[in-house]
Amino acid sequence: MRIATWNVNSLNKRMPRIEEWLAYAEPDVLCLQETKLTDANFPAMAFAALGYESAHCGQGQWNGVAILSRVGLDDVVAGFTDQAEEEVTEARLLWATCKGVRVLSVYVPNGRLVGSEHYEAKLVWLDRLRRGIEQVCDPNEAFVMCGDFNIAPDDRDVWDPAKVNGGTHVSEPEREELRRLEQWGLVDVFRTLYDDDRLYSYWDYRAGDFHQHRGMRIDLELATKPLAETATYALIDRFARKGKSPSDHAPMLVDFDL
Repeated sequence: MRIATWNVNSLNKRMPRIEEWLAYAEPDVLCLQETKLTDANFPAMAFAALGYESAHCGQGQWNGVAILSRVGLDDVVAGFTDQAEEEVTEARLLWATCKGVRVLSVYVPNGRLVGSEHYEAKLVWLDRLRRGIEQVCDPNEAFVMCGDFNIAPDDRDVWDPAKVNGGTHVSEPEREELRRLEQWGLVDVFRTLYDDDRLYSYWDYRAGDFHQHRGMRIDLELATKPLAETATYALIDRFARKGKSPSDHAPMLVDFDL
């Protein structure tokens, strides 16, 4: 079962590239982030024509998450599991069950600047996410959280730690939130297969960062141990970051032998 994740940074702008990628990468499940569409404008019919059921949680200009599946799509839930009816869904979380695997597409807030109100809100959001997972998930069952975490787990996941340490995405409180998820029972699947540094999933559009390989690994698949132990192959597809009008993120996929 091939499960992939991709921050597409506007589905309208990337749709031809996504259709091309689905054709050659053939994921069974694809989690999307930053679709930047309302639910009414989500191209469900186009994905259906390619053989994928889909679910989407969007709010228009910002955020937006989706799950595409060609192996079933059940028990779809948008937002936090403890979300009150009157609470505004920020279009950052979408849950579904695909062939017995509980899948969560997640787009973690950016945080902007360490110490800012946006950064503090990011830490609160991450804590709420962890508590929600603890309430509805079992570390002994098949569960995977895929998406743009806006956190580089450690220094080898950043092109130059000396230039970014202390900034958002690499601060100790953010990384501690990831470690707390791992302590509960989640595994950074990519790292079980590849231990090398300089393996990135995001490169800023500015200053030729992609061509000079100044990136970060912030797109992750965190799986429960029973699922992570079945992983046989993973890839960050840099090819999809090349060419005309790419996202600033590359898709990542993991093959699980179920």
